[in-house]
Amino acid sequence: KRKDAKNYPLEPSEFELNSICNDPNKLRTIRLRLSDISWWIRLLSQKIAQRANREDGEVGKFWQARYGAVRLLDETAILACAAYVDLNPIRAAMAETIETSDFTSVQQRALDLQQQTLPMPPTADSHAPACKPEKAPGSLRIGSDFLAPLLIDELGDALGPCVNTAGHRASDKGFLPMSVASYVELLDWTARQIHRDQRGSTPTSAEPVFRRLGISAEIWTELVRDFGRLFCIVAGRPHVIDSHRDRRGSQRYKTRQRARELLVS
Repeated sequence: KRKDAKNYPLEPSEFELNSICNDPNKLRTIRLRLSDISWWIRLLSQKIAQRANREDGEVGKFWQARYGAVRLLDETAILACAAYVDLNPIRAAMAETIETSDFTSVQQRALDLQQQTLPMPPTADSHAPACKPEKAPGSLRIGSDFLAPLLIDELGDALGPCVNTAGHRASDKGFLPMSVASYVELLDWTARQIHRDQRGSTPTSAEPVFRRLGISAEIWTELVRDFGRLFCIVAGRPHVIDSHRDRRGSQRYKTRQRARELLVS
């Protein structure tokens, strides 16, 4: 590929574009790669490894193993996986609180809640119009603008993708039926359960979340702490996993026994 003086790729010429468009095999290969997460992760991992080795003056293998992709089949799996990822620094003893957990999305969302000049985050009971922008054009931007919104209105939001027209992020669609404040409180409560030596009390706002999901506090704590070991290819309640088949549609997905015990159908 042609590059400029700073080693950045140049815009493709008409000849280069036609060489792809007029070649069915090359076009088919490129389209497959655009929808292949494995191919994207390979390129991303390669760039990160090259940069890290260059900065450290090292050569050779950088990543310990291949990435793992787990399909999240229901609301419980989505919430548990999000908490599992956001609590990684605390679980690894690299941070003690959510707001000091660097390089996590929940850290930025929590810090944004401190900005008293901004409107309060929406609640889980609000019913905003489908794909409504979080702020009017030209209004004050917040640090988490690059993140997709957390709250989704399962009854009022439109089906399908909801592209961000301002270009700040890929999507304006949320992924959890709860506000940012409720999510931050839930993670703070969960972190206190994982690390018993921390002082604190359970927020009253966390209880309705467990009751709505139909799981106990003890089950939730183990689910978040051991998410990576409990689920491999797909994640969700056993009856949801059992209703799905592999890509060929011939075999059911297997569920670890402990996951079945925690999330009884």
